[in-house]
Amino acid sequence: MGNLTNKTIIITGASRGIGRAMALRFARDGANIVTAAKSARPHPKLKGTIYTVAEEVAAAGGKALAFKLDVRREDQVANMMQATVDKFGGIDALVNNAGAISLTPVEKTPIKRYDLMQSVNSRAVFTCAHSALPFLKASANPHILSLSPPLNLSIRWLKDHAPYTLSKYGMTMLSLGMAAEFEPYGIAVNCLWPRTAIATAAIEFVVGNRDLFKNCRKPEIMADAAYEILITENRQLSGQTLIDEQILSERGHTDLDSYAVDPVNAAQLLPDFFLD
Repeated sequence: MGNLTNKTIIITGASRGIGRAMALRFARDGANIVTAAKSARPHPKLKGTIYTVAEEVAAAGGKALAFKLDVRREDQVANMMQATVDKFGGIDALVNNAGAISLTPVEKTPIKRYDLMQSVNSRAVFTCAHSALPFLKASANPHILSLSPPLNLSIRWLKDHAPYTLSKYGMTMLSLGMAAEFEPYGIAVNCLWPRTAIATAAIEFVVGNRDLFKNCRKPEIMADAAYEILITENRQLSGQTLIDEQILSERGHTDLDSYAVDPVNAAQLLPDFFLD
């Protein structure tokens, strides 16, 4: 296993939540982090911008490039890749963390919302990977990591929010395909998903409300799991749909109580979507 010192990592959706936690975790090794997100200005309800996270990255020991990015715009994606290479000399990892969610069935999902989810979720995995590929080929230990779930065709995950499910499963299917396609280039491609709900804006504003945080884990568990994936060398880990608990356990991290938002409720953690 290596570390992430001087590695250049692009994280989409990096202005808050899991993306921010990953940026700070990788920065502790002295990594170069591209904080890419639409959030260039403070949001009235949500803390964090690409610039505040870039400052935190620097304070944690890394170097940062804040890049205002709409992952739906392939021209912006291409410009981000070039700006990253211009500043840091290359790209070692791409983390597809940006996401859009609407837990609505086909009948109640506006077409505009459907298009948003497909564009921000599955299409962005394609666009970002396609654009990063020439640079990843030149890395000594290249990775693509998408925050998407194992493929679970149980009807419960299709019946009530098929549009969202399709967009997330699309991320996974693309990743599994790329793992095989990019094997000759030495690029590891994996998916990562949390066993339990994570205390993020999606939980607060889409799934329920802030009261649910007491039954969630902190974003840091996903950051630590992602770290273990990205330090894995020589494609020893590729083509996998990994669960945060699983990868941490395999790497010897068995005490997960510290990740609970409210340790008192650690026994009542909410299972995440797509996991039976």
